[in-house]
Amino acid sequence: MQQITQQPSVIRHTRSGKINIRSGNRVSLVLRATLWTLGALTVLAFFFFDYTGFRPLQAIPETLYNLKAMFLEPKLSHFGWGEAAMQVAITLGLGALATVFGAAFAFFLALGAAENLSVPWLSKSIRIVVAFVRAVPTVLWVLIFAIASGLGSEAAVLGMLFHSVAYLVKAFSEAFEEVDPKILEALRSTGAGWWQTVVHGVLPSTFTYLLSWTFLRFEINFSVAVAMGAAAGAGGIGFELFMASGFYFDLREVGVITYMILAIAIVLEVLSTRLKSRVYSSS
Repeated sequence: MQQITQQPSVIRHTRSGKINIRSGNRVSLVLRATLWTLGALTVLAFFFFDYTGFRPLQAIPETLYNLKAMFLEPKLSHFGWGEAAMQVAITLGLGALATVFGAAFAFFLALGAAENLSVPWLSKSIRIVVAFVRAVPTVLWVLIFAIASGLGSEAAVLGMLFHSVAYLVKAFSEAFEEVDPKILEALRSTGAGWWQTVVHGVLPSTFTYLLSWTFLRFEINFSVAVAMGAAAGAGGIGFELFMASGFYFDLREVGVITYMILAIAIVLEVLSTRLKSRVYSSS
């Protein structure tokens, strides 16, 4: 393996007696050069924008008026609160369905992907496949499945399920690999089989991590389900948001739906925090 040579750090004494340590390694230089390059490209991009028809003095008041109508004057016009609650439930159901099945499939695949529980060829094969699946955006997977099943909730669930499995396999397998090797060696020395080692050694040590990752993926799937409601015709509150913004142009209804999505996100975050605290206290 090619070793990375690092320049020694420069130590300077100041008059106040403090010591300033300046890192001179190659990694920090590359990082700084990358940040400066990205910053310069960002500034340079503003000079190539097409500002035709852009009137800042007119755009700013109109934007403020739209924000006022959206967030300070929210109002439902095209459906009632009962239907709104039903649409939110549909979106939550889509996210929960993809998460539950995704976590179940990911658990068994992660056992094969973990290097301390599987053979090398199987572990590498699963990691390569899930890395490819993760690299493809969820929206693209939804469109791929829509070719077979058509646009709708089925394609949305399959697309989210596919990406959730790949996401959780990586998270679960890394949690399995963090298990203390002494625990596994102790179980194997007593004659425990592979599945007994998993049940009595791996699961008790990683249950809190699996639960945290699963709930985090559920929060992600809820957000994705909102977007898929509009992009894939999956229904739910995302479809109503698309209709209010792109079809009815009703900013007040957009504000109500935005507040509802924000409220659900806050509730999910609170539930996640309480669930993790209870699990940690019980363990």
